[in-house]
Amino acid sequence: MSAWLISLEGTEAGKQVALFLALMAAFLHALFGALQKGKYDPYTTRTAIDASYALIMLPVALFLVPWPEPEVWSLFAIAWVIHVGYKLLQASAYSYGAYTVVYPVVRGTGPVFTVIGAGILFGETFGGIQWLGVATLASGILGLAVYNLRHVTSERALLPRALGLAVLTGGFVALYTTWDAFVIRATADPLTFVAWFFFLDGLAFPIAYLIWHRGRVPRPFAPLAKLGITGAIVAIFSFGGIMLATRLDKVGEAAVLRETSVVFAALIAFLLWGERVGPRRLSLMGLIALGAVLVEWGG
Repeated sequence: MSAWLISLEGTEAGKQVALFLALMAAFLHALFGALQKGKYDPYTTRTAIDASYALIMLPVALFLVPWPEPEVWSLFAIAWVIHVGYKLLQASAYSYGAYTVVYPVVRGTGPVFTVIGAGILFGETFGGIQWLGVATLASGILGLAVYNLRHVTSERALLPRALGLAVLTGGFVALYTTWDAFVIRATADPLTFVAWFFFLDGLAFPIAYLIWHRGRVPRPFAPLAKLGITGAIVAIFSFGGIMLATRLDKVGEAAVLRETSVVFAALIAFLLWGERVGPRRLSLMGLIALGAVLVEWGG
């Protein structure tokens, strides 16, 4: 499979595969976010998911893909630090603010920062229509955040802190997206990066959790383990998909398409929790979809 992926780089077929992977990642990322909205606190949920995908990817990294080149290990270390910072910020933001407020702010600021970062790191350029698409998509996402913010009735005193953390988290989304794209392009086999990334990235939270809680795990353990395994599978295909998309095509375009996850998140909220969309939210989601279309069409 690695040889097939490498053969697609820089081709029209590769661009189409990257489009599919980015949209798949968008849907799965929305599902991943919904999984973290449960009875456990964000840190416990994240620990269960991370531990699960580390265990899943351990045999893959050791036995099924080539080991990373010696010069790539330092790049992995930087990626690990960035992702730990992102997860800490994300969990903190969810601790202070409602999911429906925090999530759109993170996803709305992320692609703007990513497009700028991709221009600096990879020399990518966007045309006028694509920039219009970025602005349209970001406006729709942030409009959703404002709409949700106006309807929040509890813990309003904590909202400034939650929104500040959400914007900072969006910056880290851009940072890890561009840096991961750099590392996956520096690795000869793209699946090597995916396997080793998930194994290494999954170690930090479980180790810290066990130290903090002196080796104790939540009881009953089975429901948390089930959540962790489900979240791990979703994360591998979501984050792994967007990583591969950034190797096959432009980083900025893949990042923007991934943020259509907000539309999928609203659909999931309607199906799982019966949250009504309404004409205003539907119009804002239309802006998000239009922005994604303009970015892809303009490219």
